[in-house]
Amino acid sequence: MFALQKSKSKSNSRTQIDIKGVQDNILLLTNNRYRAVLEVTPVNFELRSEDEQDAIIDIYESFLNSVGVPLQILIRTREIDMDKYLEDLSDQVTQETVPVYKQQLEHYGEFIKSLISTNKILTRHFYVIVPYTAPNKSDLDLVKEQVNLIVDIVAKGLGRLGISTKQLSSLALLDLFYSFYSPKQAKTQPLTAQALQLVHSSFTQKDNKGDEDE
Repeated sequence: MFALQKSKSKSNSRTQIDIKGVQDNILLLTNNRYRAVLEVTPVNFELRSEDEQDAIIDIYESFLNSVGVPLQILIRTREIDMDKYLEDLSDQVTQETVPVYKQQLEHYGEFIKSLISTNKILTRHFYVIVPYTAPNKSDLDLVKEQVNLIVDIVAKGLGRLGISTKQLSSLALLDLFYSFYSPKQAKTQPLTAQALQLVHSSFTQKDNKGDEDE
């Protein structure tokens, strides 16, 4: 879906992945293409009974046949940053006045430090990317209406599988790509609403310039 291959020329990440901008929870791509991203909860298929598994497969097959658009499934494995957790735990130890509880917190903190010194604490996030391509350059309100219709169909279909969905906000979309391309920086310098506004302003100026050139 996205042009994720690295460019040989020196260019920024947004150019490499073919993104014009992000607005109203929608990724704006080139050539009148748009994407919404749903974060979804997984279903533990292996723990279900055979009858339940058969039912899930049948519902999933029906969902794919009826959704009408090609979906992309993304599974993201990320290392959890435990520094903030350990800082909060240290604060709890400092504030605890009951000796037995204080000692338990200290032992727990040492256990966590020992655990992460030899093991990475990982978490998995699951996403479904919902595509929409406009026939020509369209008003964003119209695009949002069409995207939301498809998102609603996908969310209801996944709901029948017992999967809950949540559409990523504009800031969460930026953070997803930010963590892909600058994972170390994302830990120490998280994105803010101000960064989102800067991206939006940049896109608006570029889009207006394109209209003037036409």
